[in-house]
Amino acid sequence: MSEEISAGHPYPAEPSAWVRRFLPLVAPGGTVLDYACGAGRHARLFAARGYRVVAVDRNAEALATLAEEPRIEPRCEDLEEGPWPLAGELFDAVVVTNYLYRPRLPELLACVASGGVLIYETFMLGNERFGRPSNPEFLLRPGELLGSLGTDFAVLAFEQGVVERPKAAVVQRVCAVRRPADSTALPPASE
Repeated sequence: MSEEISAGHPYPAEPSAWVRRFLPLVAPGGTVLDYACGAGRHARLFAARGYRVVAVDRNAEALATLAEEPRIEPRCEDLEEGPWPLAGELFDAVVVTNYLYRPRLPELLACVASGGVLIYETFMLGNERFGRPSNPEFLLRPGELLGSLGTDFAVLAFEQGVVERPKAAVVQRVCAVRRPADSTALPPASE
């Protein structure tokens, strides 16, 4: 279970500056996954700009605030247990902030469509000196996000270190685009 969710912290009201910065890279009118969305600050941001948003979280109370929002499909799902709730779904953008559950990371990355954008920002080791989360299970190791992308993504921006806003924390964040699969057929090998 994520420390952020289990601790019952209020969700920040303002969208992340990191997410706002890279929103223009998402294909106009595309579909966006706001993963572990909480009260949906990023779902609302994208919906207001004409995107169709799937907002997923296990907190039904937080999701209820999105029920009447046009262009947002709230889904109450356990993101850590049971079958993967997004099997076979692809999105033009996947947005994740303040959440980490390593066992699902490969499945989450697989949801980014070819040419789609990944915008990810969460806490890393060192954050324990500023408060929660402080459990290493919920803190990225240095360079971990980059390492998880492999060669499937072109990294556009990466940062890690101490930030002062919206509160002092140690974070890691990445914006990357899934590389299109090369569909060039190779000629057969001659003998």
